Amino acid sequence: MPEQQHQSSVVGQWLALAARPSVVKRGLTYAVIVGAILITINHYDALIKGSVDGERLFKMGLTVIVPYLVSTFSSVGAMRQAAKAESP
Repeated sequence: MPEQQHQSSVVGQWLALAARPSVVKRGLTYAVIVGAILITINHYDALIKGSVDGERLFKMGLTVIVPYLVSTFSSVGAMRQAAKAESP
């Protein structure tokens, strides 16, 4: 039971860091910039032809979510590592 409490504590701490305004803002910024670039690269032909259907829109949404998640995981990982380095 104590290990399960520790795991839920770690998840709670991780989520608290991920929800910090600075982390969310950074993630959204990267999602918009990198997402737009990736959408252009991967879906340019369909955008030009005007043949964007629901399935493609779903894929475009996933394309934006990926850089947000990468940024968030990276930020939280860096904050956790910095906190470990500061603690005795």
